[in-house]
Amino acid sequence: MIEITLKSGDVKSYAEAVTAADVAKELGMGLYKAACAARIDGEVCDLRTVIRENCTLEILTFDDEDGRRTFRHTASHILAQAVKRLYPEAKLAIGPAIDNGFYYDFDSETVFTPEVLEKIEAEMKKIVKEDLPIERFELPPEEATAMMAQKGESYKVELIAEHAGNGEPISFYRQGEFTELCAGPHLMKTGAVKAFKLTSCTGAYWRGDEKNKMLQRIYATAFPKAAALEEYLAMVEEAKKRDHRKLGRELKLFTMMDEGPGFPFFLPKGMILKNTLIDYWRSIHTREGYVEISTPMMLNRQLWETSGHWAHYKENMYTTVIDDTDFAIKPMNCPGGMLVYKSEIHSYRDLPIRMGELGLVHRHEKSGALHGLMRVRCFTQDDAHIFMTPEQITDEIKGVVRLIDEVYTLFGFKYHVELSTRPEDSMGSDEDWEMATEGLQKALEELELPYVVNEGDGAFYGPKIDFHLEDSLGRTWQCGTIQLDFQLPQRFEAEYVGADGEKHRPIMIHRVVFGSIERFIGILIEHFAGAFPLWLSPVQAIILPIADRHHEKANAVKEALLARGIRVEVDNRSEKIGYKIREAQLQKIPYMLVLGDKEVEDGTLSVRRRGQGDLGSMSVDALCDKLLAEIAQKARD
Repeated sequence: MIEITLKSGDVKSYAEAVTAADVAKELGMGLYKAACAARIDGEVCDLRTVIRENCTLEILTFDDEDGRRTFRHTASHILAQAVKRLYPEAKLAIGPAIDNGFYYDFDSETVFTPEVLEKIEAEMKKIVKEDLPIERFELPPEEATAMMAQKGESYKVELIAEHAGNGEPISFYRQGEFTELCAGPHLMKTGAVKAFKLTSCTGAYWRGDEKNKMLQRIYATAFPKAAALEEYLAMVEEAKKRDHRKLGRELKLFTMMDEGPGFPFFLPKGMILKNTLIDYWRSIHTREGYVEISTPMMLNRQLWETSGHWAHYKENMYTTVIDDTDFAIKPMNCPGGMLVYKSEIHSYRDLPIRMGELGLVHRHEKSGALHGLMRVRCFTQDDAHIFMTPEQITDEIKGVVRLIDEVYTLFGFKYHVELSTRPEDSMGSDEDWEMATEGLQKALEELELPYVVNEGDGAFYGPKIDFHLEDSLGRTWQCGTIQLDFQLPQRFEAEYVGADGEKHRPIMIHRVVFGSIERFIGILIEHFAGAFPLWLSPVQAIILPIADRHHEKANAVKEALLARGIRVEVDNRSEKIGYKIREAQLQKIPYMLVLGDKEVEDGTLSVRRRGQGDLGSMSVDALCDKLLAEIAQKARD
């Protein structure tokens, strides 16, 4: 007798082995048709998996992340099959599911132009219509290698050798005439992939190594229903309009130069935005008892060896030699913060010490990974390091969580939390890692904050809590993080004098709120589509004189607003007022102040608000009071 515990808590008994698909069908045809994969005792697998012993079973649909990945992984096989039908000479590389879709890499003499992608899409539709059964089978490494070699699939031969060397089973999936090396899982039939779209084709090095051959990567997405695909494609189009690189250029916030790839140039309006965020950061951290420090941008090799970065992170660091000594430009602020802590003796009465730093760090990113402000080679990290006793861990973590929540709520972001545990490349004892992980878990549970565990994705020196915020388009971005570290205080021999008069080792928290100020600005540009709240807007109001004779009064109003701390400009071009209003709207300026004969005579301004239209006439003083109240509230539109 086999007992299967379902996610709902129900228990089903079977006299003989059954497949996960059989169970799904028994639970209802609606669930069976929507099913993508199964999770058996926590492991994701095929619906065709045979269940031979007691287990806990969950049927995964497209709404589950693992179900979604299974669905899109199957779509990638349909793409590969279509390419092989149309272009038999093409060699197959890899085709994984990714966030929001999937891709497949091909080595082909045929250039995958938009016209070619249309042909491939049409062939994929035929494969879906054929509703081919998908079968899984395994082969010994020798047979698997021979089969792929006979097909001329050299990349698959390389992968088989690697998997065999790791002792992994060599499994394949077959659909019709197409057979693909794959670990799975996959859908039961090709007909389930109802809606898909090939979105682009780019170059990609085999295994991401620029020393290898350049392949062609086709990006695509897939959904169970056409309506969901249409909704997603509409979102993509909206995202293109909000692209921070496009808006950053149009709004004159930042630019990138060939002379410094990956190193952003902030323009005057961009600096206002950046400094406004920094001022806000400083104000809330001062309120929460943080002190601010600044550490050198370049420090010697000995420091980075002590911190562990030289061994674990050197390939991402820029190095040089000064006076016959190796130096590195800092990729992180924490080792410098450790030196500041050690610069004087501390008592337990001094702790916790909350030490903030807006440090410019540099990390070597491959040129292909660079993307506007989202992935750069230098950025300002809004770091803070908290030094504390073991008893203070939970309260300090809870304080940081509340601070991060306050910031994200201000900008209108929802977020979810992940707890990342010990990675393979790490340092420190099992006991330290267990204590650190339990400390983070305890804080999250006391805050009743839901979280998911991200196994093996912690920093090399400790576990961490990551905050993934959701923007106005529903996209997620990892920004805030809290990392608990027992290692650096030990490696740097940091100490404090306890109540017992003995020396003790402090515990250290690394944390960021924005993450990278540059990246956070990129996210804000796209979140607000460049239409920042009044308090953040580089230009908060613009005065629009109707004729040249109104320029003198416009300049006087400008001076009055500047004196009240309002960022204001005058558009004194000899253009019609309608044109000036449209230009101000394109520049996303919150307030447009029209000034003509009537306004000059009455001592007023005709006020227009972005997104609201005409607000009527106001005196300069009344307008200033209104704007300053809105700025103080940090209100969103």
